[in-house]
Amino acid sequence: MFDEIHEECGVFGIFSKDPEIKVVEEAYLALFALQHRGQESCGIAVNDGGVIVSYKDLGLVPDVFNPVVMKHLEGGSMAVGHCRYATSKSANRENAQPLVSKYKKGTLALAYNGTLVNSAELRAELESTGAIFQTTNDAEIMLYLLARERINCPSIEMALKNVMKKLKGAYSLVLMSPSKLIAARDPKAIRPLCMGKIGESIVFASESCAFDTLGAEFIRDVEPGEIIVVSNEGITELKDESIDKSKCGLCCFEYIYTARPDSVIDGASVHFARQEAGRSLAKAYPVEADLVCGVPDSGLDAALGYALESGIPYGVGFIKNRYIGRTFIQSTQAQRERSVKIKLNILKSAVEGKRVVVVDDSIVRGTTTANTIKLLREAGAKEIHMRIASPPFINPCYFGTDIESKENLIACRLTIDEICKQIGADTFCFLDVDSVFNIAKGCKLGLCAGCFTGKYPIEIPTNQTENKYQQKIK
Repeated sequence: MFDEIHEECGVFGIFSKDPEIKVVEEAYLALFALQHRGQESCGIAVNDGGVIVSYKDLGLVPDVFNPVVMKHLEGGSMAVGHCRYATSKSANRENAQPLVSKYKKGTLALAYNGTLVNSAELRAELESTGAIFQTTNDAEIMLYLLARERINCPSIEMALKNVMKKLKGAYSLVLMSPSKLIAARDPKAIRPLCMGKIGESIVFASESCAFDTLGAEFIRDVEPGEIIVVSNEGITELKDESIDKSKCGLCCFEYIYTARPDSVIDGASVHFARQEAGRSLAKAYPVEADLVCGVPDSGLDAALGYALESGIPYGVGFIKNRYIGRTFIQSTQAQRERSVKIKLNILKSAVEGKRVVVVDDSIVRGTTTANTIKLLREAGAKEIHMRIASPPFINPCYFGTDIESKENLIACRLTIDEICKQIGADTFCFLDVDSVFNIAKGCKLGLCAGCFTGKYPIEIPTNQTENKYQQKIK
């Protein structure tokens, strides 16, 4: 069982004609910047003159890519990288990405972020014609489809365009062939993907924060349904002009929790979106208090917004151990509970004898929140007013943000007052659903808030039920 939200993966790609650019080092640094998106496994594939070599393993980026591995991967003019999130069911090296496959036209390397809602159907169709799968990864389905489609297509990008017509769900991907680097995003743009450059070298990443790490210039976001091809001949953009961006479904949870606060996604700052969520909470649910503090890390910006709007002083109430990852990385409940205890410590001198407003990004099962409030009580907090910078989770997500099954979601079992009592707060409030659609100022796309509303940007197949938590592995 999980007590925090699972985010999806991080992808990166680079194409360089500059021999001074070491593509594997750029990929390493980019994945390090995207580590928050996935802490189970990581991998890099490098293209040197059409020959693709790769390395992937379980673990964090600096642990997997030691000097020996980096030496093995050095050289080349293209690279794709991936960091993967953790689940107890799929923690194995085979499911790590990028996936590299050889077929009649050469070798392909694919790094992908998202979830296909029709993966079971596609897999069954491929298996019925003789396909043998080595992983439980949706990326392998994509590679099979690409290889088969490419036989009768003039180019790999046209094969991808045809394959995308068969895919239903969320996907942002970078694909490397012997001569091309390709980036693509699903028509609803559910997962983020952006494009930048380092001099004349072209880069793609899940978030713009990776570009800041590399010293790259942000060019633009990849558009819904778009395919971008980079080769020695230049850049080709295959856009679908028929797509209505207002009807897209960028995951709102990118702004609430998943993305790094220094990223800008589809025109909106994550940092200011979280501040706006905090401001909305302060307007809707004011309280008399002495201090506002956020639960690190995603709650900090929202807490600042609450403080700015309410006029209550903002302060540090929690000290985070920077050497432990997000709590859900652990595979058992006992491990997660120990992680929570060493993850946060209360700054007693800041909260003792005070009425404290505590802001966090979300609440799933409630045990972590209850433990946090207990620690505050023990540190001498006089009152504790809990504010959650997202609405209650009452529905599953089918697009890559794994949310607990309904029987374990606290908001599906208890009323607001009952939650408040169970976690031990004096008052407790969620962000209003309507506010979610207003926090990302400047966002160019429509948002998906299906986990809060039950309304999704695409039709969900009837066989996609809540047993996906036990059976569906990305």
